[in-house]
Amino acid sequence: MNLLLLHPDDHLEGDRWSIAGRRACHVRDVLGLTAGASLRAGLVNEGVGEAVLLDDDGQRMTLSFSPSQAPPAPLPLTLILALPRPKMLKRILIDAASLGIKRIILLNSWKVEKSYWHTPELHAGLLREKLILGLEQSADTQLPELLLRDRFKPFVEDELPALIAGSRALLAHPGAHPSMPMNLQEAVTLAIGPEGGWTDYETGQLIAAGFHCHAFGQRILRVETALPALVGRIMALP
Repeated sequence: MNLLLLHPDDHLEGDRWSIAGRRACHVRDVLGLTAGASLRAGLVNEGVGEAVLLDDDGQRMTLSFSPSQAPPAPLPLTLILALPRPKMLKRILIDAASLGIKRIILLNSWKVEKSYWHTPELHAGLLREKLILGLEQSADTQLPELLLRDRFKPFVEDELPALIAGSRALLAHPGAHPSMPMNLQEAVTLAIGPEGGWTDYETGQLIAAGFHCHAFGQRILRVETALPALVGRIMALP
């Protein structure tokens, strides 16, 4: 945890805040802080600043905190991701939030097992928890927007054109395609398929919607490996 992320429900009054559970244990046991110590903190979807630990009764902590700075700038990238295996999804969401991605669409694909869409791991609270962990890692406060779309064709036909408007639409797909561009500073929409790639039909639909196919080397990577590698190549990270 590189940032103590406060939530509206933690607010007491004025500049007073109260935390318990995982966050309090981390401040107490990992950071080793006691009353009077200060630490970096932020408020979800608001600013960051210094918090001062006022009191700790062993269960609950009271802090003073007022945001004084803006959080890190968001990455101008929208991620469209074929729904990965549930265990992999947890790590991917943490990484995506850490990288500063602020819109993530989990999309169905023919190669996505139907059971993935019925797993308890897709519970909104659990997904939000992983995004929070990513924000804490990167000292960010802006919670990403997360959309689940379990029907490929309606999404591509009805929602995708407006979603990619004004951005450069890149389709990561193995094959004899131009290499992925580098160090872009414009808005980007990046579509990453299952580990075996999108089907020919899906690729055709995405291209018709405005995407351009690009290869990323000769190796077929796991999604959890491909995502940070692709973002690091494509975007000029702030």
